[in-house]
Amino acid sequence: MQISISSGTLFVFPLRKNFEIAREAGFDGLELIINQDFERVNVRDLLEELSGIMPILSIHAPFMPLFGWGDQIDSLKRAVEIAAEAGVPLVNFHPPSWLGLELRFWRWLYRINDFQEEIGQGAVTITLENMPWTGKYKINPNILADTHKMLEFITERNLYMTFDTTHMGSGKANFINDFYLCYNSGRIRNIHFSDYGHGKEHLIPGHGMLPLTRFLNHLRNTDYNDTLTLELSPHEFPRDEEIIRASLAEILAYLRHETGKPLREAEMQGIWL
Repeated sequence: MQISISSGTLFVFPLRKNFEIAREAGFDGLELIINQDFERVNVRDLLEELSGIMPILSIHAPFMPLFGWGDQIDSLKRAVEIAAEAGVPLVNFHPPSWLGLELRFWRWLYRINDFQEEIGQGAVTITLENMPWTGKYKINPNILADTHKMLEFITERNLYMTFDTTHMGSGKANFINDFYLCYNSGRIRNIHFSDYGHGKEHLIPGHGMLPLTRFLNHLRNTDYNDTLTLELSPHEFPRDEEIIRASLAEILAYLRHETGKPLREAEMQGIWL
């Protein structure tokens, strides 16, 4: 299992520094969110520079309109294209929003028979992410909100899954049964890891109410050997850079300990488990 970190966790820093902090904390790699940093730039050159700092283990396709990237369909295809060129093995994307009336994207999604061949071109693993329940009335504004329907869809169309703990936990605080449904399908290729509580997503483990340590212990007892990605809100951290660095090192130590992945010698120095 590789332990990664989402670039969104360190969004308050310039992108290159984001990579440097993640590398120094000891993560195996990084999930790169395609955002405004990828407008009006040579994307291929930027990815080559960033991957020289630390490995890019996955790319998160844009989930907001970006200049030069087109709509959701175009941006997903472009993300896959640059991932293949840069040797990034996985691209993740969000399902269409029925509340946002993303009808063209919705219809297109159902026209694809084999996502790995038609979109991934057999070179990049394509994953769909489960989405959260939000607002006063706990509505999931995206299609395929039901776990069984999502698994049926991705299995029939050779699509893989990014399992997001905070998103699943926003609807079901005890989400471990749903995790096993997803795991037993054989479709999980990435896990977004964070806590949830009191309507707030992507919290530091322990800041919410999800059984995350129990989840990690269950994960350790499976044969899961893909990526676990720490995806936290940058608002979870103070503005002090040294505190952020220390917090990431401590969280990484916790993840390695609870998943049974040994700490590197350098990571053990000064880290309390």
